[in-house]
Amino acid sequence: MTVTLHVCITCRAGETPGEGETTPGKRLHGAILKAGVPAGVSVVPVECLSACSQGCSVALSAPGRWSYVYGRLSDANAQDVVAGAAAYAAAPDGLVPWRSRPEIFRKQSLARIPPMISTTAVAPEAAE
Repeated sequence: MTVTLHVCITCRAGETPGEGETTPGKRLHGAILKAGVPAGVSVVPVECLSACSQGCSVALSAPGRWSYVYGRLSDANAQDVVAGAAAYAAAPDGLVPWRSRPEIFRKQSLARIPPMISTTAVAPEAAE
């Protein structure tokens, strides 16, 4: 199963890039690709993760797994992002033990989102 690492390429991280300048989000995306994408991980550039006040951001997701959004990142964090994505890909449920996560994934998590519940699953009836 492929894990998706979404990288916000429109993130400006508080900067106002001039015309023709690369956004910090695009620099982060490029640095992640240069660092080497782990097996089982697909890097997808996205236009916005709605974490604009949190600097550059990325999200990790896969079907049936917990998803995570991380912020306050820069291209200097690319190796740690790649290491965190590799650990996430290796965890069958997406739950990487806290001590096994790169420091930026322990301290810069913005959100943790539970796996989607199958629409074919039967929901328990509401108590009357």
